[in-house]
Amino acid sequence: MKPLELMLTLTATALAGSPEDGWLQQAFQSPHFDTTTPRNVTALVGKTAHLHCKVKRLNNKTVSWIRARDLHILTAGTDTYTNDARFQVARDAARNDWTLMIKFAQESDSGTYECQISTQPLIAYPVQLKVVLPESRILGGADMYINRGSLINLTCVVTNSPEPPAYIFWYHGDKVISYDSPRGGVSVVTEKGDVTTSHLLIRAARPSDSGVYSCAPSNARIATIIVHVLQGETPAAMHTSGGHRWDAAPALVILILQLLWQFGT
Repeated sequence: MKPLELMLTLTATALAGSPEDGWLQQAFQSPHFDTTTPRNVTALVGKTAHLHCKVKRLNNKTVSWIRARDLHILTAGTDTYTNDARFQVARDAARNDWTLMIKFAQESDSGTYECQISTQPLIAYPVQLKVVLPESRILGGADMYINRGSLINLTCVVTNSPEPPAYIFWYHGDKVISYDSPRGGVSVVTEKGDVTTSHLLIRAARPSDSGVYSCAPSNARIATIIVHVLQGETPAAMHTSGGHRWDAAPALVILILQLLWQFGT
């Protein structure tokens, strides 16, 4: 027994015969929450959200999880009381942890959930859940104009993500960019963190490098940009007679990839 627990136990024992101080002994023995458990949880769309509730001295009481917005009882003990099979509870007896798990979390699952103990009166520990969909974007406008022979430098930023994407693929049209292709001069630098950035560098731009480029993170929608490699003409000339016409097929492919990603989640 730890020194602090021993001291509290001895104090409670000494006061046990004093009726007016009986509340002290009861306080030592009553169920209560571990208030160091996180009250704010962020989860990714399509992933499993974990809401922890650590209870001390539960004795013969029951732990339940309630959804606050409609007061729906989701679980009581290890039993589930909802037709939504995404909700489950896991008990870790060693850590006195009752974890509410929400599989394939959706943004609509965001809100307050309460962990309750069946004392009289009930005591509750609220946990705020936020389910987010990470966002990606390529810095700059919808189009990039660059002179032949220059460096193409595209930067993709992934935000609103509680964890970095497992990977980021870059596409030119409908083909994944290969860093060891015969073209050469292609490299990618990715920095992961609260905000993840991926830099696509293509040296000595040539006309064949023109087209739609896409950044495809593992956990976010695809972001695109159109690169125009100029051969002496001005950007204004690109939109008038004599300018290049850009095939719409790559853009259609990107749209299809985005739809597949959305339905896949």
